[in-house]
Amino acid sequence: MPTIEHQAHIRAARADVFALITRVEDFVHYSEAIETITRVGEARYRWVVRIAGIPLNFDVEITESDPPERFSWQSLAGVQNHGTYHLTPVKDGTTIHLRLEYELDNPVLEETVRQAAKPLIQTLSREIIGNVEAELQKAPGEGADHEAPDPDAQAPFTDRPNK
Repeated sequence: MPTIEHQAHIRAARADVFALITRVEDFVHYSEAIETITRVGEARYRWVVRIAGIPLNFDVEITESDPPERFSWQSLAGVQNHGTYHLTPVKDGTTIHLRLEYELDNPVLEETVRQAAKPLIQTLSREIIGNVEAELQKAPGEGADHEAPDPDAQAPFTDRPNK
């Protein structure tokens, strides 16, 4: 399986970063590449993303939630993928490491995604992480119309600004 890895530093506490990444449905607000994320079960989500103009669909299930360190998922249908966010505390915040493995059935699509995916995922990851960091840096009551994180909610990979 092809693997994409990305690591970045966020100036926020590890517990705050973890709470935000477990709000899976909110990822749709962090990246234009994510069209929709719909909760379809207790720890299951249906994703629709667009890479290189090609819509990709997959259902994922959260397989590990170990606050505030690890958050993992595995696809159940659609594009085969699995991944993990690993959060490490550092002096002035948190290092977030994303590891994503995927497999596509269509050789033409595989080649297109292979050529576009790594730089795109790295760009998306920077976009997502930047938006997550901006969300975490907001002063209390500043535009964050989110309720407290649902401790049972969990999330996979992706993001997008509000449409």
